[in-house]
Amino acid sequence: MNKNIKLAVAGAVLALSATAANAGVIIPAGEWTVDISGNVNSFFSQSKSTGGATVKGGIAAGGNAASVNSQGTGLLPNFLSVSGTTRQNDLDVTWLISIQPGGDVGSAGQLGTQNNRQAYLTFGDKSWGSVKLGKDLGVFASDAILNDMTLLGVGAGAGLGNATYGRIGTGFQYADWKSQVAYTSPNFNGFQVTGALTQGWNATATTGASSLSTTNRGGANPAYEGKASYSFAVNDVTGKVWVSGIAQKIGGGTTTDDPVATAGDIGANINVAGFGLTGYYYGGKGIGSTFQFLDGYSAAGKARDSDGGYVQATYVLPTKTKAGISWGQSNLDLASGESNTTLLKTNEMLTVGLYHPLTKHLNLVAEYSHITSENQAGAENQTNSGSLGGIIFF
Repeated sequence: MNKNIKLAVAGAVLALSATAANAGVIIPAGEWTVDISGNVNSFFSQSKSTGGATVKGGIAAGGNAASVNSQGTGLLPNFLSVSGTTRQNDLDVTWLISIQPGGDVGSAGQLGTQNNRQAYLTFGDKSWGSVKLGKDLGVFASDAILNDMTLLGVGAGAGLGNATYGRIGTGFQYADWKSQVAYTSPNFNGFQVTGALTQGWNATATTGASSLSTTNRGGANPAYEGKASYSFAVNDVTGKVWVSGIAQKIGGGTTTDDPVATAGDIGANINVAGFGLTGYYYGGKGIGSTFQFLDGYSAAGKARDSDGGYVQATYVLPTKTKAGISWGQSNLDLASGESNTTLLKTNEMLTVGLYHPLTKHLNLVAEYSHITSENQAGAENQTNSGSLGGIIFF
């Protein structure tokens, strides 16, 4: 199975352990072993919003809207991945290409949205580590999303084309899918580090948001990302602790007093006797609160501080259903000298969910989320959302 999907399933710890370990369709092909894997998911969601506040960057819809229903994929898009592995010249060599077909019906009757989130190669050896070249999940905040229980569900709706927000923007920032050059060390008894140069974002002033907003990839400035983690297993207790960070000089022809945006995080996950507990915190300057660097600066080019985190608890019931509860928030501060009452101050979400393994590959999911978005003047919008659906891995 695609490495990131494996990590997603294992990290979220929402299904039986057998579900997390299964590979896809394995095909021997000469010197290569080809793996066809992925997932398909679909959810029906119903939401109701209240509040008429203007919250630029808010996730709760507001507007005293009537109930709205939607059908489509959850936080984890549909994945179809094809990968190959081989051992040549004392090197482990892999390649992977994936597509993410949308499960919704797009505008004007189009047949949904399709993404291309992964296309990379790796080479290395367990004695010295591995090098990755190509497009894959970013390094900073990657463990936050891979341990989020809404990864196998919906969380907050709307947002990402052919995927929902999940807890993105209400406890952590989106790790994003980035072109990168990355090195990962060997596993030293559970300890491992990764360092990467990733394709950065440019920033330009946007009058409507009264801020500098990320608009496109490219420019002269890459992002520098790194992560260190330690995984452990002692008797029936398993867990992981990690820290990660990112730094990028902001380009795109903008003038700023704080030209380098930075952020760091720390998180931990522990599992014992059917219980799972995850805690996470991040903080940054110029990084924004939802998507990296989005609204991280004022219109005057001054960096805004931000922070947030989430806590999550899960328990496997005697029926093998996993019950979970998760709360988190993301906060954005005004920059020095800035007056912007409609800018986001806090996005907050409480989610409860049930995740039932109908088979070792198929999980049924029921979730309820309450989302609150508050602006700098204290006005807020709220959205209540429920979803039912399923996700299958192969």
